[in-house]
Amino acid sequence: MVDVKGRWCLITGAARGIGYLTAKMMAERGCNLILHSRKLAHTQKVLAEVTALGVEAYAVQAELSDLDAVKSMLAAIDERGTQVDIVLNNAGMQIAYRVDYFKTPVEDYTESFKINTIAPAMICYHFLPKMIERGFGRIVNTTSGIRLEPEQAGYSASKAALDKITIDLGSRVQGTDVMINLTDPGWCRTDLGGPHAPNAPESAIPGIAVGAFVDDGKSGRYLNAPYFTGLTLEEAVAKAEAEFDSPY
Repeated sequence: MVDVKGRWCLITGAARGIGYLTAKMMAERGCNLILHSRKLAHTQKVLAEVTALGVEAYAVQAELSDLDAVKSMLAAIDERGTQVDIVLNNAGMQIAYRVDYFKTPVEDYTESFKINTIAPAMICYHFLPKMIERGFGRIVNTTSGIRLEPEQAGYSASKAALDKITIDLGSRVQGTDVMINLTDPGWCRTDLGGPHAPNAPESAIPGIAVGAFVDDGKSGRYLNAPYFTGLTLEEAVAKAEAEFDSPY
């Protein structure tokens, strides 16, 4: 299992919900953190809490639908000279639930793809070559298990596209110590999942981040967080390595 102590991890959508819980989990393991949100003010609470645990951390901001803002965020990280070892692309947006799905507007697709596909892909493309050059890296892209629901077509299609990008990129690093995998928190009571979702956000821990800790050279896997609910991180990593194989 990877020891993340002293390494740097970028978490998108770290201000609340599962991103917030993941930041706390990583800090408890001694991992330094770059905490993304739409506005710096949103991460003040989590920034104070993780630094109180003894790790280094700082906040960055970007509205992920503004691709120029994503570029500026990545440039700001580079300017600080931070060696990013782990990326957890947690942030996402469910644009709308369309009961009359035959009238789904084009904007559902354009906004969903910018936030859920293009922005995380930009982040992958920025950091993955640096990870390959150094010989170590972990990227975990958060997807969705939504299927057969045209009511959520923009969201589910954008996540399916992210799946494709992740699996294709993973084929190029398979068998190395640079790994890129997928995760899905399940339907949780977050701002995205809504108040009537069956699962507490805490149920996604530790599974949502298990891809940062696996150490078997396998990429392109769908490490579904609910499979690891109730396990310790060590148990979750052992389960992931024993039961989840690459698609190649």
